[in-house]
Amino acid sequence: MLLRQLEYLVALAREKHFARAADACYVSQPSLSAAIRKLEQELDVPIVRRGRRFEGLTPEGERVLLWAQRILAEQDALRHELSVLRGGLTGTLRLGAIPTAMPVVSLLTTPFCERHGNARVTIESLSSRDITHKLAEFDLDVAMTYLDDDTLGQVRKTPLYEERYLLLTPQHSPLAEVPMATWSQVAELPLCLLSPDMRNRRIMNGYFTDDGAIATPAIESDTVSGLYSHLHGNHWSTVISHAWLHMFGVPDGMRVVPLKGPADGPRVGLVIAARSPEPVLARALLDVARQAGVHKALDDLLDVHLMGSGYHAITSKSLTVGT
Repeated sequence: MLLRQLEYLVALAREKHFARAADACYVSQPSLSAAIRKLEQELDVPIVRRGRRFEGLTPEGERVLLWAQRILAEQDALRHELSVLRGGLTGTLRLGAIPTAMPVVSLLTTPFCERHGNARVTIESLSSRDITHKLAEFDLDVAMTYLDDDTLGQVRKTPLYEERYLLLTPQHSPLAEVPMATWSQVAELPLCLLSPDMRNRRIMNGYFTDDGAIATPAIESDTVSGLYSHLHGNHWSTVISHAWLHMFGVPDGMRVVPLKGPADGPRVGLVIAARSPEPVLARALLDVARQAGVHKALDDLLDVHLMGSGYHAITSKSLTVGT
């Protein structure tokens, strides 16, 4: 059995198409098909359900795929371990992040690259469901997501910060000068919010409901940048996580207002698959994260923006937190 054969199988399972899998592996389709047939002969089990096109894997093939993913991940781990012994960490760290955490990823990746100059980082914006899937299939080394997500499965967690919700509203808004807004007050504003399929929005909907209100935004977006793009006209208001201030700040003509609500909420952090040994690159990022002080950096940034908006500094316990 050759590692190359396992790579072909993983590519086929990912692409679900022989020609696309061959392209991804930079080989001809006949070469890829022949290698997988040889793998079936060596293991003496059918791996691929064949018809006029790719129809999926057999039950035996699904089991072989899990082992193939594991073996290839271990191969990468070995190479990374040896690179450390040669004097420096090399390779590519594969990091996935939920969209609402993406604005703060640089707080980790920049110091990581400064410490490990020969390593690279690839970043994917993923849903929490995709993160769970990709961690299980060895397609990610580490992910930044919500730590209270019950779908994560067997993972190791490193907390980074708790999200706090804030109102961004135009200076002429009726809530621009209040020391703290309620969710029912926010529901009366012209709103743009994240789309309902995003967990961030679903938690906000819970806060609206708890305050006896229903939010009916005129504009919904599945990206943070999509929300911010509507704020420059000073017409719309939105609810943001304080973490977004790191990347986007407060647009001209807008005010940031604390929201009344629960003091403690879901945490955002790093997760890696619970397996041993830990991937070297993932472990290196966790070491950086433990020293980066993300929680304090975001709290300090929040204080600056609140004071810059004319409010007295308030403690984090008086702010709404959520995902």
